[in-house]
Amino acid sequence: MGDRTVSTVEGRAPAEPQDVTDRAQDRTGQSLLRRMRAPRRPRFWFEILLIGVSYWTYSLIRNAVPEQRTKALANADGLWRLEHHLGMAVEDSVNHAVNSVAWLIVGMNYYYATLHFVVTIGILVWLYHSHPGRYAATRLALFATTAAALLGYYFFPLAPPRLMNGGRFVDTVVVHHTWGSMASGDLKHMSNQYAAMPSMHIGWSLWCGLTLFALAGVDWVRILGLLYPVVTLTVIVATANHFWLDAVGGTLCLSAGFATAWLWYGALPFSLPRRVAGAGGPVLRPAEA
Repeated sequence: MGDRTVSTVEGRAPAEPQDVTDRAQDRTGQSLLRRMRAPRRPRFWFEILLIGVSYWTYSLIRNAVPEQRTKALANADGLWRLEHHLGMAVEDSVNHAVNSVAWLIVGMNYYYATLHFVVTIGILVWLYHSHPGRYAATRLALFATTAAALLGYYFFPLAPPRLMNGGRFVDTVVVHHTWGSMASGDLKHMSNQYAAMPSMHIGWSLWCGLTLFALAGVDWVRILGLLYPVVTLTVIVATANHFWLDAVGGTLCLSAGFATAWLWYGALPFSLPRRVAGAGGPVLRPAEA
C-alpha cells in the first residue's frame, strides 16, 4: 500500500527532466551576443586604443609578408598582359602624360602620401561625434576591408607599375624628389614594396566616399564624397603605384567589409539608428534619432 505507482500515457515516453542550468546558460549566451551586436555609444579611449593597435597589427602583418620580388614582378607582367587583352592597359600613357605637368604630379604625390590617412581618420572622428549609433558598424566594415586586403598581399604579391622591368613607367616620387611613397627612396625599407594588390587607397577612399554620400546632410559634401574615390583612382594610376585591376581588388575587399558588418549587425551600417542612449543603453528608434 505504501508503494507509489507511476503510470504513463500509452504511446508516450516518460518526460525527461529539463536541464534548467543549460537553458539559463543558453539565454545568458544569447543575451550577451545580442548586447555585443547592438549599436552602442563608442568609448573614446577604447577607439583610440583599437585603431592604434589595429593599424600597428596591419602594418606588421603586411610588412612581414615575404617580398617575393621574382614572383611579384612575374605577377605584374601577367596582370599587364591581362589588361592589354581587356583593352584597358593605358596606365603608362596616363603616367607619362601627368608626369609632364610638374605641379600636377607633385601635388598627386603628396595627395597619395597624406590624404589616404587624413581623410579616413577625419571621417572616423566625424562618425564618432555625429553618428555614434552607426560608428561601430561602419568602423567594422573598414577594418574587415583592411583584413581582407592582407590575404591579397600574402597570396598574390604584386609589383607596382613603377617597379616593373623595362622602364615603361616613371616613378614620380624619385623623379620629382618628393615624399610620396613608403616604397620609394629612403623609405622603401620600411614597407613591403610588393603589396600592390589590392589597392587600399581605393578600398579606404570608397569607404570614405560612400559614408559621406550616405550620411552627410549637405549636398556639396555628398558630391565631394563621390568625387574622392574617383580622384584617388586617377592619382594611384598617374603616380604608377597601382594598376586599374588593383582598384578592382580594393573594391572587392570593401564589399567583403560591408558584408561582414551586415552579417554581424543584421543591417548595413548606414541604416542603423544615428544615436544610441548610452554605452549600454537601449537603441533609439529612428524617429528619436
